[in-house]
Amino acid sequence: MSWVYLIILVTLGVMFFTDGGRTIGDSQMKRASYSNFKVYVDRGYAQRVIVNKSESKLRMYVYSANVRDVFHQSKKQTGMDPYVEVTYGSVDQLEQFLNAEKAAGKFKGELTYETETRNGLVDLLFSIAPVAFFVFLWFFVMNRMGGGGGSGMGGVFSVGRSKAKVYDKGNDLGITFKDVAGQVGAKQEVQEIVEFLKNPKKYTDLGGKIPKGALLVGPPGTGKTLLAKAVAGEAEVPFFSMSGSDFVEMFVGVGASRVRDTFNKAKEKAPSILFIDEIDAIGRARSHNPGYGGNDERENTLNALLTEMDGFGTNSGVIILAATNRVDMLDKALLRAGRFDRQIHVDLPDLPERKAIFEVHLRPIKIDQSLDIDLLARQTPGFSGADIANVCNEAALIAARHDRQVVGKQDFLDAVDRIIAGLEKKTKVMTRDEKRAIALHEAGHATISWFCQHANPLVKVSIVPRGRALGAAWYLPEERQLTTKEQLLDEMCSLLGGRAAEELCTGHISTGAMNDLERSTKMAQSMIAIYGMSEKLPNICYYENTDYNFTKPYSETTARLIDEEVLKMINEQYARAKQILDEHKEGHNALALLLIQREVIFAEDVEKIFGPRPWASRAQEIIEKNEEMPAETAVDTPSDEPK
Repeated sequence: MSWVYLIILVTLGVMFFTDGGRTIGDSQMKRASYSNFKVYVDRGYAQRVIVNKSESKLRMYVYSANVRDVFHQSKKQTGMDPYVEVTYGSVDQLEQFLNAEKAAGKFKGELTYETETRNGLVDLLFSIAPVAFFVFLWFFVMNRMGGGGGSGMGGVFSVGRSKAKVYDKGNDLGITFKDVAGQVGAKQEVQEIVEFLKNPKKYTDLGGKIPKGALLVGPPGTGKTLLAKAVAGEAEVPFFSMSGSDFVEMFVGVGASRVRDTFNKAKEKAPSILFIDEIDAIGRARSHNPGYGGNDERENTLNALLTEMDGFGTNSGVIILAATNRVDMLDKALLRAGRFDRQIHVDLPDLPERKAIFEVHLRPIKIDQSLDIDLLARQTPGFSGADIANVCNEAALIAARHDRQVVGKQDFLDAVDRIIAGLEKKTKVMTRDEKRAIALHEAGHATISWFCQHANPLVKVSIVPRGRALGAAWYLPEERQLTTKEQLLDEMCSLLGGRAAEELCTGHISTGAMNDLERSTKMAQSMIAIYGMSEKLPNICYYENTDYNFTKPYSETTARLIDEEVLKMINEQYARAKQILDEHKEGHNALALLLIQREVIFAEDVEKIFGPRPWASRAQEIIEKNEEMPAETAVDTPSDEPK
């Protein structure tokens, strides 16, 4: 609508401030002097003349043959009846001139008179309308700049006001700690804040002080914002909620003004809670070179936030909660004690927490009574709370697609596969050679993982295309806090098994191993440059946790040595993969043939071909301890974009 208003404004301005070139109906008008008018008549251009005595003006209409001589345009451009408007001095002199021209045979047209009278009210409206329009436009723009909160000129001053949503009673959100499954440690810390607001005497009698601020840190989808909503629902105090981007504005100084206004409103309703979501939008670390960036508006906003949180003035009664998944980007002054006294880590849920999250999201879903929630929790290692909610919703959609009355186990398993690898594309056209190459590739992964001690136990292999992946393998990963060099090497060998199988069996390699090569290369680089697992560069870490590191922390000689060690490590594991495949050539071919026939095979089918896995006891131990079950760890893509 702003563009529409601008076009209307420009059009009215042109019409009001310019007179030349305007048209009446289909006729074009041209202003001319009285002397030019006499020249036109003398040359025989005048077809007829209409005189308006009240305005002392006349209109001379031109013959069609003389239009170009007068207007310097064609008949199509000037319209059907173009004319020249002239202001004259005396009617008597005009009549004498036209009579003389008619006697000389140069004016053969008619001379007529007309009288135009305008209503005084109409004249007044014509004169006031442009001014009224500009006044209306000014008031409208000022109201829009003020967000509708002000009227007239006062609206422009409201641009610096706070945009925080205020909940005088947090339970209006309808979310409590019962709706937050898992995250026992995080809930315990924020519950202490709620308890202090409800019963402050319990803490102040012992001389304790409530933390001024708490920062919720964790990966996306783990429930940081949900936890803040639960605090609002339990605390029963005014709750102010806004995003870090709400402080950002195109006008200079608005961010700092909104920070001050937000804190002033929170102090007026103290005790209260102020929640800032995605605080990294305004809390990023300040640059060491102030002149590097042309705009320091974000830094001014951050300085205002630092002052309000713990500056020279008092900030009693306001507890600040903030959430971010990029704590490494925040300014150190923002993280110090006195501003954010606590950093509450909201991590990815473990097995018991995933089970509790499933129980929360399964409440509104009609599920089969025989559904094993423990199985679902084991099927989703590494899933966040948002991912689990997506699994439950996707399972319900799949069940509805198949016209089922309840959501069963297979629907949830299909939903997990759908989220991890994408939708099945059974109709995707592949040649016989492509299907054989994919089967050999996936069978290579399965064979290597079967005979490597530290590789994740296999669960399922599929050559049905999903998303951009042409094949996929599901494994039985073990959650561990520490990973040894031997475990990493076995995983790398398993990743390279697909390409090794292609080269051994077909004599050529394809683009299907691009994702495997990318993962194995990054793994080797991390082992050498970060974890110090190299023979030539042992016990050295070149990792630097900085966002603006434009130089490498090592010399060019060391960089060349790192590249050589990475290449050596990958080549060793690639040769090892080919050796294992060569030793079990018959079983690998049988596994690939079975994949071509069935398209999906399970660990039981692999066991029938190779026999019991040498390290099966460890996999069984994982299952018995209710640790992790299937997660897809190998996805092969044929294009340049990895899955």
